[in-house]
Formats: sequence, structure tokens, C-alpha cells
Amino acid sequence: MADTRIGFAITGSFCTFKAVFPQMKLLADHGFKVIPIMSQNAYETDTRFGKAADWVCMAQEITGEDVIHTIAQAEPIGPKKLLDLLIIAPCTGNTLGKLACGIYDTAPTLAVKSHRRNGGPVLIAVSTNDALAGAAAGIGLMQNRKGIYFVPYEQDDYRQKPTSCVADFTKILPAAEAALEGRQLQPVIF
Repeated sequence: MADTRIGFAITGSFCTFKAVFPQMKLLADHGFKVIPIMSQNAYETDTRFGKAADWVCMAQEITGEDVIHTIAQAEPIGPKKLLDLLIIAPCTGNTLGKLACGIYDTAPTLAVKSHRRNGGPVLIAVSTNDALAGAAAGIGLMQNRKGIYFVPYEQDDYRQKPTSCVADFTKILPAAEAALEGRQLQPVIF
């Protein structure tokens, strides 16, 4: 596994960061070489869920790598064949929509484009309050694309947020292993 290089892209679903970062550490603890990637919002925005600088520092401590956070830094991922797998966790509805429409204007979205040019697998851990509404089209389009896999997800609070879905982040490791083998971990929706 030490030879397996995993990009771990983080987008702005700030409320899930406390659940996501332990999964990044789990991958590193299992011997994967993990490369952290953050959207500009994740890299720069302080929220009630924590300070951006603290999250950046944590990603660098877990992986021993500098965070890729600009388009210029993400572009060489494909040409230099830097990754075996790219994970986006959390992946917001905004990021899903951009990917579904071929918009690559953030470090994570350009990382996907660059990585997919070589046919590399991408694993998406969805986290959006809009999954069963406006983001549903993007999710459907992405689930139908070759080389795109999803971490199993569910409605997280159907009474208070009836259109919200979030991945079971504890399934990132088995979903990553499945994606590296070219298969979707099942069930996708539970």
C-alpha cells in the first residue's frame, strides 16, 4: 500500500470536517501515501466548525505533505501521474454540479479533470443539504460515469433536512479499496 498514492480533496462542507479528517489519518495509517488537496474555501475560510489554518495544519501533519490548494498546483496531477486514486471527502453539491457540467475552477475539480485524463478512479463522499433537490442531477450524472465511485451515503436528517444526504465517512477505506479494484462498494444508498 505504500506505493499507492491517494489524493484526498476536501471541499467546503465544514460541518463534516471532524468526521473526515480521521478517515484521512486512517488511510495514512494503513500505509497509503496521502496527498491533501483543498478548495479555496476549505483552505481559507474560518467557520464555527474551526479555523482554516488549523485544518490545513492537521492535513499536513497527517500526511506529511503540503496541501495542494490552487489550480496551478493541481494541474500536474494528471500529466505527472501523481495519484492512483482521488477521493473528494466531503464533496459538496456545488462541487458535484461543477464536475457534472465539466467546470474545473477549483483545486479539487481540476484535480479530478487532471487525474481522469489518465483514466484514474475518483471516489466521491457526498455531503450536501441539497442532494435530493438541486444537487440530485449532478449526483445522478456522476454516478453514471465510468471511473467515478461513491462512498455509500444516506439521508442524514430526513425530518429537519428532507433533501440532505451525507456519506458514511467510516466507509471511505473500504470504498477506496473497492474503487482501486474498479468496483463500487454496495449498497451505494442505505
